[in-house]
This record gives sequence, structure tokens and C-alpha cells, in this order.
Amino acid sequence: MYKQVIIINSGIKMSRGKLAAQAAHASVSAFYQANLGIAKAWKREGQKKIVVKASLHEMKKAEEKCKKLKLAHALIRDAGLTELEPGTVTALGIGPDEEEKINRVTGSMKLLK
Repeated sequence: MYKQVIIINSGIKMSRGKLAAQAAHASVSAFYQANLGIAKAWKREGQKKIVVKASLHEMKKAEEKCKKLKLAHALIRDAGLTELEPGTVTALGIGPDEEEKINRVTGSMKLLK
């Protein structure tokens, strides 16, 4: 089974619309980094996505783990055109990839509610 995880930066305030847009950026950007075979299998399985929250520090650690595990990922920095300062880290998209592999990075993070 495959999944994708989106980590939202819990240290910044964003409107719901902004948060949704940043999560979408992270999802699409990470998807384009994924292995084609894995991406196709993930799409066939229904494109499972989980959204969690973490501090900027935790997000940076997660990004480093992704690099070590060779997981597709994309760190999203805001352009600064609306609510946030340019370059503000808003989200990290991970995968799609095998659930077990992604869980090594995000398994202990809390769901975004």
C-alpha cells in the first residue's frame, strides 16, 4: 500500500484557504518527484493522503530523513504575495511511496485537525 503525507508548519498562522493551497502545492510538487511506477500504483489505490502538523524544526528533520531514505519530497516556501513573508516554509510533501517507508519519517506526528 502507498500513501502521501503532507506536513503543515504548525508554527505559523494561515487562513484555511491559504493552508489548503499550501497543502495542494506540497502534494503536487512531491508527486512530480515520485517514481513513476509508485505514482501509478498510488493513483490506482485511491491516492491516500494524510495531513499532519509539525514545527519548522521537525519539518527540517523530516526533510533530512526523506533524503536519506530516498523518498520523493518537496519543501514549500511561500512566495509572499498574500498572507506570509516571502520564503516562509509552509509545508512539506512526502511521497507517494510505501506506507511503511513514509511512517519512518512521519509516524509519530499528530494529525492536523
